[in-house]
Amino acid sequence: MKVGFAGAGNMAGAMARGWASGPGGPEAMLFCDIDADRAAALAAQAGGGTRDTLRELTVDSDVVVLAVKPTALEAVADELEGKAPALLSLLGVTPIARIAEAFPGVPVLRVMPNQPVEVRRGVLCHAPAHEMPDDLRDELLRLLGALGEVVALGEEQIDAAMAIMSSSPAYIALVAEALARGGRSEGLEPAVADRLVSGALAGTAALLRERDPETIRAAVASPGGATEAGLTQLEGVVEEAFVRAVNVSLERFR
Repeated sequence: MKVGFAGAGNMAGAMARGWASGPGGPEAMLFCDIDADRAAALAAQAGGGTRDTLRELTVDSDVVVLAVKPTALEAVADELEGKAPALLSLLGVTPIARIAEAFPGVPVLRVMPNQPVEVRRGVLCHAPAHEMPDDLRDELLRLLGALGEVVALGEEQIDAAMAIMSSSPAYIALVAEALARGGRSEGLEPAVADRLVSGALAGTAALLRERDPETIRAAVASPGGATEAGLTQLEGVVEEAFVRAVNVSLERFR
């Protein structure tokens, strides 16, 4: 399958680099962006090609990844006269009904990935496909599965999912920065602090697939111990801050 990217921004880049880094990706990847240099740079990284116009991209692709700003949907549809072989939409806050209105009769699969797709450890939430043959839907889901864990949701749940899985890598990165800064303040070399934190977070993520968060906290934080003392500085404050972050993100979506 030949996949064309309409847009070469951060998420398009993460997906393309993820597909290029291992087996199971598209037969070919093509890129078109309003910034031609950005499209060319991503094509070089992913081993793909470029097209000068969206029309050329669409003609040469089996599916087009909509990786533009949501506000650009109508402009893209106008340029393509509402025609495309099939669409894989990454557009936030853009229901399938709006895409179908812009591209009447075109098969659409709406998916919300997160940045770790670049290392094939992403989470990719998708809504039910629209006017898409089963074999095409299955092939697209197979391709997405090469980038991480694929989760089927009702479209009404997609925005809430975005708030916790699409935004959370940034939140976790902030936690990592803070922990490493704490280590540096106690004399650790920056590279060592970063390595210790990233390893601890990766291991905890794996552990969370086997145990619930409360059990992990209890196992690490012995009564009267150092971890318990640290948790007293975080509990309530951090929990409420993350809930507020999710709520604020959702307000932007709405």
